[in-house]
Amino acid sequence: MDHLQEKTLSRKHIYSGKIIDLYVEDVELPNGKTSKREIIKHPGAVAVIAVNDEGKIIMVRQYRKALERALVEIPAGKLEKGEKPLNTAKRELEEETGYTCQNLTHIISFYTSPGFADELVHLYMAEGLEKMNEESCLDEDEFVEVLEVTLEQANKMIEQKEIFDAKTAYAVQYLTLKMAE
Repeated sequence: MDHLQEKTLSRKHIYSGKIIDLYVEDVELPNGKTSKREIIKHPGAVAVIAVNDEGKIIMVRQYRKALERALVEIPAGKLEKGEKPLNTAKRELEEETGYTCQNLTHIISFYTSPGFADELVHLYMAEGLEKMNEESCLDEDEFVEVLEVTLEQANKMIEQKEIFDAKTAYAVQYLTLKMAE
């Protein structure tokens, strides 16, 4: 047993939503004292780095209510129940951007906020992009603008806080390092 582990003493389900479940747990700390932990359970998500033949990154700009502003992000979305991350990545790329791809390669998976949430994001690289004939098929409550930006523009967008989320900043840094090889 890990000497840093917190033992769950009780767990109370507070809320179930479309995207998350919220729990409050009473835990015993490694020193024997107790504390409360607020925990968000999330089904997981994917994010897709998609670069077209001109070397431009396909991104979306969308309003994020939690931040009360629009952000520029790589295409991403949550896993549906029983859906494999690879299938989610293909679906989200098509739905959000109107592009399909010949190949999807898993790069890495990472936790977004492990201090309070178990959301695991699976990052993929899409290659061999092809614009689909039909329009993208967004969720009914989803509104996005599709952008094509150079790596240099993406790095400037990070500096200007237009790109301000971890998965997209990670993707841009990944591409920057890959181009430097």
